[in-house]
Amino acid sequence: MTVIIHPIGVPMPLHLGSVNCYLLKTESGFLLVDTGAPSGRKDLEKELERLGCHPGSLRLIVLTHGDFDHTGSAAYLRQKYRSQIAMHPDDAGMAEYADMFWNRGKGNILFSKLVPLLFGFTKKARFTPDVLLQDGFDLSEFGMDACILSLPGHSKGSVGILTSSGDLFCGDLLMNDKGQPSLGFGEPAGFIQSINRLKGMQIRKVYPGHGSPFQAHPDLWGSLYNEHNSTRISN
Repeated sequence: MTVIIHPIGVPMPLHLGSVNCYLLKTESGFLLVDTGAPSGRKDLEKELERLGCHPGSLRLIVLTHGDFDHTGSAAYLRQKYRSQIAMHPDDAGMAEYADMFWNRGKGNILFSKLVPLLFGFTKKARFTPDVLLQDGFDLSEFGMDACILSLPGHSKGSVGILTSSGDLFCGDLLMNDKGQPSLGFGEPAGFIQSINRLKGMQIRKVYPGHGSPFQAHPDLWGSLYNEHNSTRISN
């Protein structure tokens, strides 16, 4: 199953940077990994159109986790492109209730109310996923020789997509927006669990949620493991 990877950078609100979406062209259609925030929807749609993804050809929208900068346009795209949304059940409530702290503890109440407004995650953006992803879920029925990996750390329901050729789409488990690969923000024990798992796998290239894709060199996982005390992880 041949797959062509098209990275799409979608701007975030208030000049907060951009988030990566990945349009995957297969022999039987397209899959989209993450959707960006609603504020970047026009940019995403323009790229989908340019790359030949039209209503009826988008077979599945895979969400790596429930944060609004990754899920914000999922409901809209599902309706327009007659597609399905897939995500892990441990993050599903974030989209259903518009609450990014749904599975992360209480957090700051005021901040939790402001975040949906900041990202434009209105009631129309809320959704219930069509496909609940579990570890090992096989994507071959959607035309892609790949499986889902449970990768907790950034959130409890974070997942990655690992292709048979060794390409890993990791969401916000890893980032590459500061000049070198690093861990995202989240729960330290979950990150270490996920890194320990990945270092035993045949991974060729990593496609993060933020920053440029990078090669998975032999020393990568050891350096990331040593980063578990970094200030990038919130305690």
